[in-house]
Amino acid sequence: MLTSSATGFGAVALSAMASGATRPGLAQQEKNALRPQPTHFDAKARSVIFLYMDGGVSQVDSFDPKPRLDKDNGKPFPTAIEPTQFNNIGNTLASPWKFQHYGECGTQVSDLFPHVAQHVDDMTVVRSMVNKFPEHTNANYFLHSGHGQQGRPGMGAWFGYGLGTECQDLPHYVILNGGLIPPGGLDNFGSGFLPASYQGSVFANSDPPVADIRRREKTAEMQRRKLDLIRQLDQKTLERYQHDDQIESAIANYELAARMQLAVPELMDLSEESKQTQDAYGMSAEFRNTQTFGRQCLIARRLVERGVRFIQLTCPGGNGDRWDQHGGLVDGHSKNARSVDQPIGALLGDLKERGLLDSTLVVWSGEFGRTPFAQGRDGRDHNPQGFSLWMAGGGVKGGLTYGATDEFGYKAVENKVEIHDLHATMLHLFGMDHERLTYRFSGRDMRLTDVHGHVLHDILA
Repeated sequence: MLTSSATGFGAVALSAMASGATRPGLAQQEKNALRPQPTHFDAKARSVIFLYMDGGVSQVDSFDPKPRLDKDNGKPFPTAIEPTQFNNIGNTLASPWKFQHYGECGTQVSDLFPHVAQHVDDMTVVRSMVNKFPEHTNANYFLHSGHGQQGRPGMGAWFGYGLGTECQDLPHYVILNGGLIPPGGLDNFGSGFLPASYQGSVFANSDPPVADIRRREKTAEMQRRKLDLIRQLDQKTLERYQHDDQIESAIANYELAARMQLAVPELMDLSEESKQTQDAYGMSAEFRNTQTFGRQCLIARRLVERGVRFIQLTCPGGNGDRWDQHGGLVDGHSKNARSVDQPIGALLGDLKERGLLDSTLVVWSGEFGRTPFAQGRDGRDHNPQGFSLWMAGGGVKGGLTYGATDEFGYKAVENKVEIHDLHATMLHLFGMDHERLTYRFSGRDMRLTDVHGHVLHDILA
């Protein structure tokens, strides 16, 4: 029975935990669905860090300078306006921030991001992203899962399904929650129709970061006996039903949780990191949100070092809000940039110095952009018709800008990039053909990119 069911490595995992071992043995590897999987072709990247900018960063205030807005500032917007989320149309609104050229490539970045701008020679800035949805929840589902409704697997789940993970002591898909879960909730990180073992694990910005990570039993022996009983009951259930994805996933999660009780405290202990490193990430900054996001970025680097496949960071809560400034653009965008700019700059520099950037794909994006005209007096409404993101490391070209919006930064007009194209390109960098990465569900071979998606070969190194 142990060789014919998903509990084949259960006894080994639990006994290893009780004895203090943290690495899976051969019996575990043979049955572990999350063990590293062969790729379709040679991979450039091994881990993803997805820096999710919740709410929608204004492209014309960050990475897509538009002099025409300065010329027309305060005037009625001169071209046709598509329906907006709140239909409170103001005049053309120039960016309150100046843009400067950075790096040998000369990419222009606004004064919102002076630290990130130091790394443009390692980045591809895509200025022609589009989303099909103008509302946060559905746009988030689309960005995270390739589908505008809840219930589909998040992209991190697909990466785990297709590639497995090089780390057996931590989840393959980790969300470092700074305080703001995206609109749409935890379904953005779910496993959908994939087995439950592929869903994301949310680590809170607290100690401990995961509930029940410290055992409540007085001794390891007492916990081992309890886990043995659970394993025996699950095994009897499997003997009755022969095969059940939900039970097998639950067993795998129990076993992973046992190993995490040893691995997570070590991961979260930053005392071995020098004060210089912690200061670089902003952990001693005056602004608390900078401290929060700095800690997240440093932990993300440590997760990469441990072989975790997909890491997503969410924005800090408190002292501001999402990048969703329907009013108070200067105050809101300034606070959000102050939260993330220094930590992200430090993360990119740290990864490069340690030789990890080449194998780590860093993606920075929100769910959509903002309008080049005002909402009311000093805000910007949602704009899914043209926005910017950037990627660094992991096999993408450095010092490149790709695609373009019109002269107002309103709509993508050159090399338009769909969310499906982004997903296809990300998978390609990991050696996966997005058209071959499928899962049979409800009589159809499902995939992250549905029936769409093109790899952006022009941005690949």
